[in-house]
Amino acid sequence: MTTTDEPRSGARAVDRAIAVLTCFEGDDPELTLSELAQLADLPLSTTHRLAQALLRGRLLEQDPATDRYRVGHTLASLARPALTRLGLDSAAPHLFALAAGIRITVSVSMVEHRDAVTVFQARPPVSFCHHQVPRARQSLRSSAAGQALLNQDGVRRTGFASELIPTDDPIRAVAVPILGRDRRVRGALAVQARSARLDDELLRSVVPAMRIAAGRIAPLFQTGGVTTDLESVLAAELRSR
Repeated sequence: MTTTDEPRSGARAVDRAIAVLTCFEGDDPELTLSELAQLADLPLSTTHRLAQALLRGRLLEQDPATDRYRVGHTLASLARPALTRLGLDSAAPHLFALAAGIRITVSVSMVEHRDAVTVFQARPPVSFCHHQVPRARQSLRSSAAGQALLNQDGVRRTGFASELIPTDDPIRAVAVPILGRDRRVRGALAVQARSARLDDELLRSVVPAMRIAAGRIAPLFQTGGVTTDLESVLAAELRSR
């Protein structure tokens, strides 16, 4: 192998390891080796080799009872500076308190390109189910979190955005914008649950609690960030019309 080949080989290995790690940004917190290989579009043997390296580096963990893989504590530690930069480490106690109070998972979303991306989740100690876990990446225009991030007239008028997600057991998602003192969007606070549970009566009690929490955590978020990204998205869409 020549010297010029080594960086290519190393870069390819890193790219594949990243492909394995990004498999965990979906709805399933734990994945089998075959699921990892399928999602990463890699051979099973290659996936196993990469997974073992990630286990040794503690970026992944493996459940000894099921052999399923999950994100390791080291990866969470590496993410802490980003959470600090976004203000989410300081906001976490408020988000967990809200989740416990309304007994629904609370998510924070921010803008990335033209999507609303989930960057943090606080699960309740009771009443959790998989229906409460949002997609990692959602449409900025059609999702409740995306509409809250856009904060256009309808959201400004009602104070929240709502979305009915059609499945065999329909899911209702609700989101409120996280607004700075300058009234610019810092992120979106969202919850979702089976629509049979998150009905109009529960919505009337959940939304005020979400808006109070959004107001409390807004000063903890760094200025700029999501606002800059959002303004770029809107400007690009206006130019395309």
